[in-house]
Amino acid sequence: MTQARPATESSTNEANIAPGTLRADIEQRRARGETYLLREVVAILVPLCTELVERHNKGEKFILTPSTITFEVGKPNRLIKAGEAFAMKHTRDRACVAPEQRASKGEKGGDARSSVFSIGAIMYEMLTGEAVGPGMRRPRDLKPELPEGIEGVLGKALIGDPAHRPGDLAALAQAVHHLSPSASQAPPPADESLLDSGAELEIDVRLSLMPPAAPEKGPKLPKPAAMPRDLMPPPPDQTGGLVEVAPAYEAPPPIDPTTQLADLKARLESDPRPRYVVIKDEMDHGPFTAIELLQQLASHTFESHHYLLDTFSNDERQIKDWEEFAPFAEQSKLNREIKAEKKEIERVVIAEGKATRSKALVIGGVITGVVGVGFLVFLGVKNFVRRDVDLQGQEAISIDTDGGIKGQTKKGPGGGTYTGPGQADPGSGSRPVLKGGMSCEGAMDTYVTELKMSGNKPDMSAGAYGGVLNNGGYVISCGAPMSMTVNICAAIQNGRAVGVTVTTDPPNAGIASCIASRVRGMGFPSHPALDVTRTTFKGQ
Repeated sequence: MTQARPATESSTNEANIAPGTLRADIEQRRARGETYLLREVVAILVPLCTELVERHNKGEKFILTPSTITFEVGKPNRLIKAGEAFAMKHTRDRACVAPEQRASKGEKGGDARSSVFSIGAIMYEMLTGEAVGPGMRRPRDLKPELPEGIEGVLGKALIGDPAHRPGDLAALAQAVHHLSPSASQAPPPADESLLDSGAELEIDVRLSLMPPAAPEKGPKLPKPAAMPRDLMPPPPDQTGGLVEVAPAYEAPPPIDPTTQLADLKARLESDPRPRYVVIKDEMDHGPFTAIELLQQLASHTFESHHYLLDTFSNDERQIKDWEEFAPFAEQSKLNREIKAEKKEIERVVIAEGKATRSKALVIGGVITGVVGVGFLVFLGVKNFVRRDVDLQGQEAISIDTDGGIKGQTKKGPGGGTYTGPGQADPGSGSRPVLKGGMSCEGAMDTYVTELKMSGNKPDMSAGAYGGVLNNGGYVISCGAPMSMTVNICAAIQNGRAVGVTVTTDPPNAGIASCIASRVRGMGFPSHPALDVTRTTFKGQ
C-alpha cells in the first residue's frame, strides 16, 4: 500500500463512523497516514458499479457514500440500505453526495447519474486521502505515479451540474477497470464513449469540481523510446500479477500554521473559475473566483456569519462552516479587532494629552499661589513642613527634617519602623528610613512620629514623581475600565514607594490591589526625605 502524509483535518465525531463499512476502513488508514493503491480502488469500485447498474435498473435509488458500502477484506462489497442512517453524518461523507442531492439535504436517493458523481468522489478520496471540494488538487499532483487517464475519468465523473454529467455507470466501470486491468474481473461490456457525450446531454468538464490543469511551462520533453520486447517483463498471467512496491514512508515535517494557510490559499487560487456566491442582507453577491472571495474577506466585505454557496457542488453553508474559507474569515476578524484596539488606544492617548495640557495651566496658577504663601506657612509650622502642589492631577507632599530622636528603633503607628540618627542608611543623615509594605498614611505617621523640626532642606521636585505616576498604562493593565475613578496615595523614600494606598470608584479590591502592587514596584527619583504624592485618574 502506498503511504501519504497523515491528514490534518479531523472528523466531526468518531461515533459517526459505521463499523464494517468502507468509511471505517478509510479512516483507519487515514489514522496510519495511508491511502489506497490504484489496484485496490479498482478491485473495490468495479464490482460496486456493476451492482449499482443492476439495482438502478430495478428502480432503486441510493445515498451513496463510503458509510453505505460494506467492506471486509476478502469478501465482496455490497450496498446496504441500513447504512443510510450514517450516510451524511461523517464530515467527508457529505462531499461524496451528488450536488443535486445536497439541494434536498440528502434526504432523497439518487439515480444513476448521481451515483456516477459519488463513485468519482469516493475514488478520489481513496486515492488521495482528501475530500472533493474547494481547494482540491488534481490526483497526479499528489501522486505522480498514477496513470494520466485517471484525471480524465474523474474530471467527467465530478461534473457538478447533472445536466452535463455522464449517467452511464457501466461505461464508468469500463473506464475504471482499464486503469488497472489485472486488479479485478472485467465488468459487462459497455460503450466507454458515453462518458464523453450522450444523446440527451453535452458533457462539459469545465463544470467539474476537479480544478483545471495548470498550463505547461517550458518545452515538452519527448517520451522515452519503447523498451525492446525481449527485455520487457513477462505478462501478468505468467507471473500471477505484477506487484506494486510501496515507497518508503517519510515522517511528515512539523505543521507550520502560516505555511499551511499559504498552501491552502495557493490551492484555492489555482482554480480561476467564478463559482462562489455569498448571501448577505438577503442578496446574492457574485459569483466570485476563490481569489476574489479571499480579497472580499480580507477587506471585511463579507464575514464568517454570511452564507456561501458553491455553485458547482450546490453546497450552501455559513462561511465559518467551510473549513477551506473559515481560517481566512477568522484572520480577517482578528485584524479588524486589532485595528479597533489601536484606534481606541490612540483615542485615549489624545484625550490624556488634552487633559494634561489643561492641567498644566492649573499647575502654573497653583505653584504661583504656593510660592506667595510659602514663607508664612514655614513660620507657622513648628513640627514639620508640608508643601501642597498639584502635579498633573497629583497632590505632592514633601516631609523633611534635620532633627531626629536619639535612641533605639521604634514602632510607628502605621506598623513600619523608623531608625534614629545612628541607625540610618548611609547618606540619609538623620532622616528615618522606612521599610516598605505600609499604607500611605501609615508611612506618613511613622515618619513624623516624635520627630523635632530643626530646618527644611530642599528635596526632589514634585514634578519628578509626576513623570512616573502620571503614565496611566499601569492602571489600564490592571483592568481598570475607562469609567472608573482611581485615587492613588504613594509615600516615596530613597527611590521606592514605602507606603501605598489605592481606592477606586466604584470599589474594586482586586483592581486596587493590582495597582498598589504596580506602584510599589516602580522606580522613582531617589532622595532620603519622605515625599508623599496623590494622583487621581478621573473616570470618563
